[in-house]
Amino acid sequence: GFSLQDFTSAENIRIRFAIAGSGPALLLIHGHPQTHVTWRKIAPELARRHTVVTADLRGYGDSDKPGGGPGHVNYSKRAMAADLVQLMQALGHQRFAVVGHDRGARVAHRMALDYPQAVSRVALFDIAPTATMYARTDKEFATRYFWWFFLIQPYPLPERLIDADPEFFLRKHIDGQNKIAGATEAAAFEEYLRCYLDPRTRHAICEDYRAAAGIDLQHDDEDKANRISVPVLALWGKRGTVGQLYDVLQTWREKADHVSGRSLDCGHTLQEESPQEVLEELHQFLGA
Repeated sequence: GFSLQDFTSAENIRIRFAIAGSGPALLLIHGHPQTHVTWRKIAPELARRHTVVTADLRGYGDSDKPGGGPGHVNYSKRAMAADLVQLMQALGHQRFAVVGHDRGARVAHRMALDYPQAVSRVALFDIAPTATMYARTDKEFATRYFWWFFLIQPYPLPERLIDADPEFFLRKHIDGQNKIAGATEAAAFEEYLRCYLDPRTRHAICEDYRAAAGIDLQHDDEDKANRISVPVLALWGKRGTVGQLYDVLQTWREKADHVSGRSLDCGHTLQEESPQEVLEELHQFLGA
């Protein structure tokens, strides 16, 4: 029941998105290395109660892939959030709820800080704040999340190495983070692979991570006195790295005024591994 459409931002960035349903507006933002297809198991049910919009972030899926720009600014979470706020406003939604997973949750965090008048509430899946995770990096985290430190290396080192076998890298990444076998079924993996085989996508992903290790941290530092004032739902997989290495609720209570949440019995990709539990949590949170 979703229709695929394109939106062009003020910066002339084309964003591919899917939309369905009616009711209060809800924006779903995917992470790495997925696309908007990651919401396939929960978006149709959410669309029974909401106008659901799910977009490919710039650099991902079938959205445009601009160059990184000075300091990787074009892949700052601020720039990525601006694309999607413009999209929602163009669709007539001046205020909306946001659900983000992984990189998408980091975009949602920035969106809640930069556009408090637009974001009504925000759900963050399987992340602690970026600055917190970098500040508390130790051997265990660096080993488990090695790509945080691999993908930020200067161009073209990671791009050239992944070019040797992109399908292998993608499969190892997804299989390593998922803890529920078969959660990313073959058809979904093939769709992710279709996008990942584009070298522009792989470069954009590296730029996304380079921005996270640079300009995003600068923006976070400038905003360290600012807090998220709207309700925050933090969900995480208790079998995953974030749930095992961080007190997730406490990390978000350092950044936001109203935080609730819990762990789910899965790995990193909650919406694919534990969709029914995710739906139950979102219905309660969004209906509050």
